[in-house]
Formats: sequence, C-alpha cells, structure tokens
Amino acid sequence: MKLIVDSGSTKADWIAIDDNGKVLFTTQTLGLNPEVLQKDEIITRLSDRFDILQNKNSVSDLFFYGAGCGTDRMKNFLAEVFEEYFANANVLVHEDTYAAVYATTPKDQAAIVAILGTGSNCSFFDGKQLHQKVQSLGYIAMDDCSGNQFGRQLIRGYYFNKMPKDLATEFEKSYDLDADVIKKNLYKEPNPNAYLATFAKFLIQHKDHPFCQQIIISGMEDFVENYIKQYDNYQAVPVHFIGSIAFYLQDELHNVLSEHGIKIGNVLRRPIDGLIQYHILNK
Repeated sequence: MKLIVDSGSTKADWIAIDDNGKVLFTTQTLGLNPEVLQKDEIITRLSDRFDILQNKNSVSDLFFYGAGCGTDRMKNFLAEVFEEYFANANVLVHEDTYAAVYATTPKDQAAIVAILGTGSNCSFFDGKQLHQKVQSLGYIAMDDCSGNQFGRQLIRGYYFNKMPKDLATEFEKSYDLDADVIKKNLYKEPNPNAYLATFAKFLIQHKDHPFCQQIIISGMEDFVENYIKQYDNYQAVPVHFIGSIAFYLQDELHNVLSEHGIKIGNVLRRPIDGLIQYHILNK
C-alpha cells in the first residue's frame, strides 16, 4: 500500500493506492506543518483517523508533500516522525511546491508554480528540477496573498476601525471577535496561521466590497512583485496556481497578472488528484 499525502497548514488529504493505482481509501487530517507542530501533536492527528491508524503497518511507501517542509531540518524532522509511526514504510518528504508542480505542469515543460492557500510560495520548474529564489520565513514575515495574511488584514481593519460599518456588522455576525478569543487562538493554540486563514472565507464571500477588493488586489500585487518577478522569464512561461485563495479568486488573479504581462496557466484548488496520476505513471 502506498500513501500519498498533500498537506497544507489547515488540512491534509490522504489517499491510499495499491500497486496498480486502485484507490483503497481516502481520508483527511488536520494539517501537518512541522514549522508549527511538535511530534506529539503530529502523532495525535495521525491516530485520530481510523483508516490511518488501522493500516499504518501495511504502508510500503509514504509520499508526503507538505507546507513547512522547505528546509532540510523540517523535512528530516517530519521524516523521522513518519518512519517511527509507519514502521514498514519507505518515507519521502517533499515541500508542498513539488505537489503543485506534479499536479499542474505537463511532463518536461517549464513553468512558474505558485501556491496560494493558507500560506503562499512560488518556484520555477525547468521541466526537470525545481528552483526557488525565495525561502519562506513563514506566516509572520512572509506569505503574501495567503489566507493567513488576508485574515490578519481583516482583523486589523476591524480593530483599527478601518473596516466600513456595513462590512464590520457582517464580520461580527460571522466570527467571535472577542479580543481574548483571538489572542488565545493566536498565541496559545496550535496552528495560528490556519486560524488566521479561516477569516479569508469572509473576504472571498465579500470580494466585491471595495474594502475587500483593496485587500485582495494589494495582496496579489505584492505576490507578483515579491515572488513571481524574482524569475527573469516570468513573462515567457505560464504561471500555474494551487490553493483555495487562487481557485476562488481566479477572476481577480487573471486581471492582476494580465496587467503585468503574465500568462496564467492551470488553477487547481488542491493537487491530490493530479498526484495520484503522477505516482501511477512513475511507480
């Protein structure tokens, strides 16, 4: 049995396949970002799913693609946790950008591949290898145009009394905005980046409101300038996108990128289905 996992900070999609590519089971756990989780919490999240717990000793190969796996230290840490938990498995841990590449980019073709979900990232794939010019420093310092950054801006807009009254009223109906609740989630609970990203749903639902439009367009402009334009050939190759922010804000993304002469390619909400095909073809 092979396990293929696509993990963001918010959630992780799991698919088990046999040697012929037949799907044995699918499940979902909370996200397994090693930048923000300790070993005990990762084990707890794995064991919370009966399919994973029941089959952990039957796994021969684990292919894990995850947010927070951009450095060797984090990849090695997570690989050690998985090797202990899935005792009979060969474990391969990649950063989530590889999942995005394999799911969106035709074989041997060059492209810029971006992730816009709970967090954000951007890499160049030359058809064989992945090249990254910006190493992520995580949700506090980076993650332009991500769900967690958009959530942070909404909260700040509300608390600094910058959010228009009509929008603020709707915001209050949608979330518990008590300061103690927010601070508890940001500073005492695991996955504060995923908590911030829950507010992005409100931004998408009200994306036509001028206040939300300004946040969205500004975030996309920052992503273009700080990430995509790092690559000199950004106008010569397509830019593929993975993630809920990109998927649900495709129209705005098309408009911003076209103003910079950038060709948008495939836009997928999640890469897991494409990963199945990749691993069947490359077994």
